[in-house]
Amino acid sequence: MKQIAKIAISVGVAVLLTTPLMASKKVKWKLAETWPSTLTPLASPPAKVAAMVKQMSGGKFIIKVEGKEKHKAPLGILDMVKGGQYQMGHSGSYYWKGKDINTIWFTTVPFGMTMKEQYAWFYYADENHDGKPDGMEYMKKVYKKFKVLNFPGGNTGVQMGGWFRKQINSLSDLKGLKMRIPGLAGEVMAKLGVNVTNIPAGELYTSLDRGTIDALEWVGPGMDIKMGFHKVAPYYYTGWHEPASEMQFLVNKRAFKKLPKAYKAMLITAMKAASADMYYENFAESVDAWDKMKKEYPNIKVKSFPTPVVKAMKKATNEVMEKYASKNKLFKEIYENQQAYMKKARAWSKMGEYNYIKTCDKVK
Repeated sequence: MKQIAKIAISVGVAVLLTTPLMASKKVKWKLAETWPSTLTPLASPPAKVAAMVKQMSGGKFIIKVEGKEKHKAPLGILDMVKGGQYQMGHSGSYYWKGKDINTIWFTTVPFGMTMKEQYAWFYYADENHDGKPDGMEYMKKVYKKFKVLNFPGGNTGVQMGGWFRKQINSLSDLKGLKMRIPGLAGEVMAKLGVNVTNIPAGELYTSLDRGTIDALEWVGPGMDIKMGFHKVAPYYYTGWHEPASEMQFLVNKRAFKKLPKAYKAMLITAMKAASADMYYENFAESVDAWDKMKKEYPNIKVKSFPTPVVKAMKKATNEVMEKYASKNKLFKEIYENQQAYMKKARAWSKMGEYNYIKTCDKVK
């Protein structure tokens, strides 16, 4: 997978630097996404991929993007791509944890890698040829049974820990708290006494406003401002549960094999470019959104969970991970592989950007 990607990128860059490739074959694909087609930045990568392959192919490789408002099956993307109703999909890998728990590794996990660490793990973790697979190799292994190809599809970076109606001062404040928080993080919070619920997105604001729930996590300022949570919950907690939420492109394997070689290169190149751009877009949206929020709602209090609470979250996370690892050999292998790479990568993360910010913030 990795070698294919490198070759495709090289070919794709060459294509981008020349006039549009006027191949003879006309190809029309459809792509289904989990999100509404207007929900940027999550919906941005598919639209950008479609635009890039159209331009590079001289208008002969067309991808029609359909949001959930069209296909009405936001969590059916994997099955629709596998079955061939759509040649491509855009979603989040951890939505398929009920089909295979190992799909979570290609989105994010609590106390896991940052975005930069995760992308390095995806593409370059085996550069030393030490025999340890990288993320893309594991991704290929996990998705093989689904008969789809899987590619990184854009990252939100670290997500905020959520909006809370009351301040969390201790573990006792979590007992009985009603919170919308999905996935493994939901399992962790449940172990700490939280009543975890999964309310549809369209009902979240009303539920928080009316006190049906006490807290929820969404993404970060850029997307949260569109939901209006800052208007009804005064405490905004920093993250721990989704440090690098990666979206995914799913591609039907048979459809991909039928593509001309140049089209394959265009598609892989476009997916990688659009994935990187989603992080930039989300970062920029969050910069502007937080600037607006803090000016218009100065009473918002940005908090980090108290150290004893974070320690309890980490302990519960380890217990959840060990439970799955004891039952699933591949889960254990990927867990150990990712933990080892994260330990190595974190040394540079702290020494580089983290210490740069910390050092510069000390001076005016």
